[in-house]
Order: sequence, then C-alpha cells, then structure tokens
Amino acid sequence: MTTVLDLQRFKAEGRRFAMLTAYDYTTAKLLDAAEIPVLLVGDSAAMVMLGHPTTLPITMDELVILARAVSRGATNALLVGDLPFLSYQASPEEAVRNAGRLLKEAGMHAVKLEGGGPQAVEATRRLTEASIPVMGHLGLTPQSVHRMGGFKVQGKDPAVAARILSEAIELEAAGAFSIVLEGIPASLAAKVTASLAIPTIGIGAGPACDGQVLVVHDMLGLSQGRKPKFVKEFAHLGEEVIAAARSYAAEVEAGTFPDAEHSYSGGLSVVSDGVGYGGR
Repeated sequence: MTTVLDLQRFKAEGRRFAMLTAYDYTTAKLLDAAEIPVLLVGDSAAMVMLGHPTTLPITMDELVILARAVSRGATNALLVGDLPFLSYQASPEEAVRNAGRLLKEAGMHAVKLEGGGPQAVEATRRLTEASIPVMGHLGLTPQSVHRMGGFKVQGKDPAVAARILSEAIELEAAGAFSIVLEGIPASLAAKVTASLAIPTIGIGAGPACDGQVLVVHDMLGLSQGRKPKFVKEFAHLGEEVIAAARSYAAEVEAGTFPDAEHSYSGGLSVVSDGVGYGGR
C-alpha cells in the first residue's frame, strides 16, 4: 500500500506520480486496479457529484459518506480526504475533530486542507501532532472562490507569488507531507517544487511538480460544458454513456431487449453469479 513516506521517497528519487479524485466504491476499485498510487476524496464532489456551482456547500457528513465508500473500494492507494469549507477554519480543535472523523469513520489515511497563513499553518501543526498526515493546497483554492473573484489563476503578481512560496515553506515546516499547487504559473510551481523537500502535486501548475492530479470525471471525459485549460481527456466516456443509453432505450422501445439470452427460463432457477442487487 502507498504511504505518505512513499511519496516523500518518490520525490527523493525523482519519480513522478499520479493522483486522481474518487467519490464512490466502484470508481475507487477501478482506479486501485489501475495502480493509481493516491486517491483524493475531494470536496470537488460538491460540483461533479452533487451538482453545486462551487465546492462550498458540501458538508462534513457528506464527505464522510463518500470517503467511506472509497475506502471500501481501494486497498492499495494512499487515501486522502478533503476537509470541506468551515470544517477546520473555526479552530484547531475543530480541525482535529473533523480530520479525525475522516480517518476513524471513513478509513482515510490523510487529509487535505486549503490555504496558507497562520490559520492553516496552525491547523497543519495541530493535526500533525495528533498523528493525522496533512496535504496542503495553495494557489487557486476553490474554497476561497468568492474572495478571489472566481476560479482565476493565482500568483501572476510578484507579491502574490512570493506569498505562495512563503506559505509553502511554512506548511512544510508545520508538518505537511505534500502540497497541491493549483492554478498557478508553471514557473512559480517549478520554484516552489525546487524549494521544498516534500512533494508538490500540480493541477493547472505545469510539468515541474512532483505529481499531478485531475478530477476523475474530467480525465475520463465525463464532464459536460466548458473545461479548464489544464484538463486533458484520456477517454471520452461521456459520449459513450449517451450512445449506450440511447441504444438501450431504442431496444426497449423496439421490444428487442430483453431477449431470450437475457431472460430466465421456466422452472426453478438461481442467479448463478451470486451478485444480487435490485431486480435480481
């Protein structure tokens, strides 16, 4: 199983690694079979799973449910659970309590929290002291979308770039085992990566980061509408889902499904595959 120490070893060895989001049992099981070393149960679930326009509405209870499902499906990956908005900002004590839920109730191995500055640094320190591994997140931090005026690239201004670098160093000193860098210029990400002993994980931060992360729906081509510049679709499953659903509906309407092959014969019979869910 991948651990936080493995990620630090990857950095020392110059080995790049991938991280993907996962929000359910089936996807987690598939990504684990693909040997993805790190799975993130992100608060992005608010948008791609629950249909909200931002990550802000998702609750701690909802994150725990999703994370618990992912932990049932993945047995080899390092599992990281996001701390949603207002689950850690009020006090270090609340941060420890909620992060502990992700480990104790949901089977996560680590948590991720957004932002830098004294509040995030203190939360990181307190969580680390409580033996809860912390992944930081700097740059475009979606929980700050309203303060930033939207989902905009951060760090173009020299003063902001200097602040991001300083915050990364402070998070490392507080005990973070890695830091996600989102939506910042590639040159800044390269500078931050070179300045840290812990690995950086980029999303819209260029090729110099030690690892890369994408939202699994984006990577698989399941997302609809406009996509960020950094998204590369490695499949086009959204189109395939639509085509498959249309084929299914057409066969039902034509009366060709179900046919004899997909129907049970008379007399006593059992479901031979032993799977047993709705209707079987």
